[in-house]
Amino acid sequence: MAQRKANAQRGAKATATVAVPGQNSARLTLIPALVSIVSFFYYFRHSDLLLYGDAVAHINIARRVFDSQTPGLLQLGTVWLPLPHLLMIPFVWPNTLWQSGVGGSIPSMIAYVLGVIGVYRLVGGMLGADAQEKPMGVVGAATAALVYGANPNLIYMQATAMTESVYLALFIWAVAYFAEFLRSVRRREQTPDSPLATKLLWRCALCLAGAELTRYDGWFFAGVIGVTIAVVALRHWNDRIVRLASFKFLLAISLAPVLWLAYNAAIYRNPLEFANGPSSARAIEQRVGAPNPALHHAGVAALYFLKSAQLNMTVGNWGRFWLLASVLALAVAIARLRSRSAPLLLLWVPVAFYALSIAYGSVPIHVSTWWPFVPFNQRYGLQLLPMFAVSAGVLTATVSEFGIGGRHGGKLVAVTLALVIASYASVWRAGPQCFQEAQKQWNVRSPLNTAVQRTLTRLPRDSMYLMDLGEHVGVMEQAGIPLRQVVNTENRRPWKRWPQDPDSLWQRSLADPARYVDFVIVFDGDAVDRGLNRSNLTDLIEFHATGQPHARIYATHVNATQSAPNQSR
Repeated sequence: MAQRKANAQRGAKATATVAVPGQNSARLTLIPALVSIVSFFYYFRHSDLLLYGDAVAHINIARRVFDSQTPGLLQLGTVWLPLPHLLMIPFVWPNTLWQSGVGGSIPSMIAYVLGVIGVYRLVGGMLGADAQEKPMGVVGAATAALVYGANPNLIYMQATAMTESVYLALFIWAVAYFAEFLRSVRRREQTPDSPLATKLLWRCALCLAGAELTRYDGWFFAGVIGVTIAVVALRHWNDRIVRLASFKFLLAISLAPVLWLAYNAAIYRNPLEFANGPSSARAIEQRVGAPNPALHHAGVAALYFLKSAQLNMTVGNWGRFWLLASVLALAVAIARLRSRSAPLLLLWVPVAFYALSIAYGSVPIHVSTWWPFVPFNQRYGLQLLPMFAVSAGVLTATVSEFGIGGRHGGKLVAVTLALVIASYASVWRAGPQCFQEAQKQWNVRSPLNTAVQRTLTRLPRDSMYLMDLGEHVGVMEQAGIPLRQVVNTENRRPWKRWPQDPDSLWQRSLADPARYVDFVIVFDGDAVDRGLNRSNLTDLIEFHATGQPHARIYATHVNATQSAPNQSR
């Protein structure tokens, strides 16, 4: 009885060491929450929430689940994983939150705050942070949280409907719980009655499953964690609790990809529709023809990814110091922390994933300083932000604790913080790379979309439209036209390959638009342009914009032409 009580006490103490210190919890939540809210209002005031075309697409995918001619979960489509859109649905229900993009920002902002807390917890656990016993561990955890939460590119991305903030939070917490699981497994030799290992591994599995349903990065990362867990289970095969928990973990992280493959197989008759279908990254790359400097060269792809990551941290070649410091921190962690260095090793996994994806997966990445000298997919580099943050925390704590006999730790911490501030200040002065890329995208598509949108606001509010929403779904959103008033490519049975489904609303509207809609919007080369029966349509207005396909609006009824001028723009 006494032994069991002692074990419980040791287990409670072990649990406390992996939690965020109580006196810092409120502060740790309040500071990133304020940063998130202030930055959100800044970007909202300057109409910068929907600069990314992907952000516009995300909120409209969520919206069409309930606002469509054919509502339902099949409106989630393929290619993009479903969790971010499911999280957005409650927030894009009100029209104002949908049109402004605010509804898509809310999940990202919450995830940003959770990500900052997760980084603090991860580094605190690695360093054994305790305000009384190991104050430098607390300093290291706080430094890591600062480096993560103050990153200018992440601060912009978390104010948008993009998926990076959500994925990073799930990624960080998965690593944190996994690290705590490894420590709990070692402690089980002293506290065999503690159920902590099972709880931590289950939480890690939930985070990984969420990551797998957010970005395909999560599939690769879950595989790495899964292999590691299998090794741990084999090494502790005689421990029934660890063995059973590991089996359930592997089953749980396998479920999310299997369900997505099954969904694609059942609905699209192709389990890899998201990878090789007509809307996949591969198909888009073939249509667009964007150059890929690292095609079929994983080493070159890794260099481009690392360069992108550095440019998300600072301007120019100064990012090399971040990379050098991270390598040094890894060496220090392996030497000092030994088994506790595993989380830092895991944070390097995105390098392998993106090296393979860029070289062989049709996801090119461009940086402003290397050919072709135009940022593209610059946000991918943010996947290494947790690694940079944790490395900074480990290095700060180590140098401060041992520098000059430990007498000048405070001064060394101040120097570290000054370097972080200088690095991020250079990014703010030049403009965050992710924001600049988004702004360029907006500048390209805005003239055409705005011209079409302004014309639509002059048409009768209850009009029905035929349109391939595709790359121009923002037109309807900005015009305030509910998606249920638009017959589009998603109003069909996806398991019926076009033109094998003539009974779908989409195909019937293309064949006889006057029967179903009042106006038809055509962009050169889109699905409407390729399949529309133009007989008896009245050419209402034509739009021209540099670098964009021509657009036309047709009226299907003669009296509809009275609502807008018949002219070209």
